[in-house]
Amino acid sequence: MENELPDPVAFCARLAEIHSTSVSPTGKFGFMVPNCHGKILQSNDWDDDWASFYTKLLVSFFQIEIEINGPWRKYEEAFKAIVTTVIPQLLGPLQADGHILKPSLVHGDLWEENAAIDLASGDPVVFDASAFYAHNEYELGTWRRKTIKFGRSYFNQYLQNIPPSEPAEQWDDRIRLYSLKFNLAHMIGWPGAPFVREE
Repeated sequence: MENELPDPVAFCARLAEIHSTSVSPTGKFGFMVPNCHGKILQSNDWDDDWASFYTKLLVSFFQIEIEINGPWRKYEEAFKAIVTTVIPQLLGPLQADGHILKPSLVHGDLWEENAAIDLASGDPVVFDASAFYAHNEYELGTWRRKTIKFGRSYFNQYLQNIPPSEPAEQWDDRIRLYSLKFNLAHMIGWPGAPFVREE
C-alpha cells in the first residue's frame, strides 16, 4: 500500500457504491456488535430513528470527553442546545413527511490516515473502520474537520454520485453537525488538544 491520497473520482465512486448498495440486516441504524472508534467503545444498538441514534452516539462521546478534559459550563450549555434544538431541526426532517432514510454501511472514521492505494491494482483501500449503518452523509463529517486532507474535491465527487438528502438546503449544516462527533473523538484521543473545544 502507498500512503498517498486516493484519486477523488475513483475513491468517491467506490464509497458511494458501498453507501447505496449496502443493506442493513435489520433495516435500522446501528450495527450487530459494539465496536471502537480509535480507543473509544462505540455502542451501536439498533434504532429505526436516525436522529435518535445519532443523539445517543454524540452524547456518549461528549460524556467521555467531559470526563477526560473536564467540565466547562458554557461548552456544556452549548452542547445541550445542540441535542435539544439543532439535532431535531437538522436530522428530524430526514425521516419526516414520508421521507425514507436508508441506513447505509459507513466506514465511520474515514480520513487520509485510514485510506491508501493498493500498489498492485492502484485501487483505493480503506482500513481501521468503526463501521455501522448510518445516514450516508455522516461519513463526510470527518472531512469537514480543518486538519483533514479530504477537501472540496472529495465532497464534490461524492455529491456527483449521491446528491444531498432532502431537505438538500440543510446539507452543509448536517455535515457540520456530523463533524462534531469526530471533533469529540479527537479531543478524547488527544486530551488538551488546543482550539478544538473552541470550534
